[in-house]
Amino acid sequence: MPGSSMSSSKLQAMDLSGFIVSSFHRFTGLKLIFLLAFIFKVLPHAAAYDPLDPTGNITIKWDVMSWTPDGYVAAVTMSNFQMYRNIMSPGWTLGWEWAKKEVIWTMVGAQTTEQGDCSKFKGNTPHCCKKNPTVVDLLPGVPYNQQFSNCCKGGVVASWGQDPSSSVSAFQVSVGLAGTSNKTLKLPKNFTLLGPGPGYTCGPAKVVPSTVFLSPDRRRKTQALMTWNVTCTYSQFLVSRNPTCCVSFSSFYNNTITSCPSCACGCQNKRNCIKPNSKQAHKAGVNTPKKDNTPLLQCTHHMCPIRVHWHVKLNYKDYWRVKIAVTNFNYRLNYTMWTLVAQHPNLNNVTQVFSFDYKPLVPYQSINDTGMFYGMKFYNDLLMEAGPQGNIQSEVLLHKDQNTFTLKHGWAFPRKVYFNGDECMLPPPDTYPILPNSAYVNQRAFSTVAITVFFMVLFIE
Repeated sequence: MPGSSMSSSKLQAMDLSGFIVSSFHRFTGLKLIFLLAFIFKVLPHAAAYDPLDPTGNITIKWDVMSWTPDGYVAAVTMSNFQMYRNIMSPGWTLGWEWAKKEVIWTMVGAQTTEQGDCSKFKGNTPHCCKKNPTVVDLLPGVPYNQQFSNCCKGGVVASWGQDPSSSVSAFQVSVGLAGTSNKTLKLPKNFTLLGPGPGYTCGPAKVVPSTVFLSPDRRRKTQALMTWNVTCTYSQFLVSRNPTCCVSFSSFYNNTITSCPSCACGCQNKRNCIKPNSKQAHKAGVNTPKKDNTPLLQCTHHMCPIRVHWHVKLNYKDYWRVKIAVTNFNYRLNYTMWTLVAQHPNLNNVTQVFSFDYKPLVPYQSINDTGMFYGMKFYNDLLMEAGPQGNIQSEVLLHKDQNTFTLKHGWAFPRKVYFNGDECMLPPPDTYPILPNSAYVNQRAFSTVAITVFFMVLFIE
């Protein structure tokens, strides 16, 4: 309204708050309980949205390449469009449920973990007769006639931001007892993806325009007979209610080290942890992974598998220097193709990164404050299990913007830190290293200035 003292946004906020209050007044008794239960059921799913990678997902594409007498042959391609979340060893596991009584006659580039009951078939036996097959990638080095393009990597898939050429995994499947045309074929349903553990939620299969393929000489185009997509998104909340990593801080201008918060990753493993200098830490088999991937942690106050330490090392006239160290406290897990993501306003002026590879991430084109660090191939792209070799470190040189740079109020420390795609717990802001209250005074310099001022006053008089 012209002449009104309130903005339209404030009026809308008041209307919204009034609606919520009135709604709670109307929903009484059991209705209110059901409403609250619905809210708490829906809220956790919001964790699937990642503000640093808003469009990140894994897309599984099925391309029907040919029809067979009782079904079809499809090429299944899994593309990891996440910028910094990879699938490391022991790799992905893909599952779904058939819409009818389909079977898998053959597979190339992958295999099902179980064959199921195929006793009703005489002669040729299908590869899998289960209603809900579980598929895994083949290991490297399988015979050539069992390979398919982008297959056979043990299920390991790099993130799109780290290595686009290794962010794809694929296999071929021949399906029987299925539809033999676009009208009679029924799409699989209830897709599941482990990568390698829980965390991914897959949507329903959706028919999309058929994929177009180019010949090797790029002079001829062919297309799939039918294509459908399945999109899977990641939620850290589904993996664990507690973080899987924490962050500690230190600086050259303060002797205090801000450590990770106590029980930052939960203390449920505290009874089974191993003291670093105990005999049990050097016992044979301590580094053998378990089938359920349960961690065996080194005893710490934070009880996190991963700790990231950010140290403000030096302050030059036009530059400043940061040292980053990552330590693995899990005796049973090596991190392959690890990634470290940090959000800081001065990452738009990174001058040099030592012993890590670095790539800026710009999820929002107007803001460049996020970057991804990852290991150099064959040098430090493998973070070893807990022990003397279980750490990696690097230094970062950043150019100062004199208008924004400061060492006050924790500005020199990151706003967010992710390791392998999971957000790490930061220390409370009031515990960050702070500048000392008073600086050292050079008495000789002070005396020289005082004498100079004294003689200037005499000269003026």
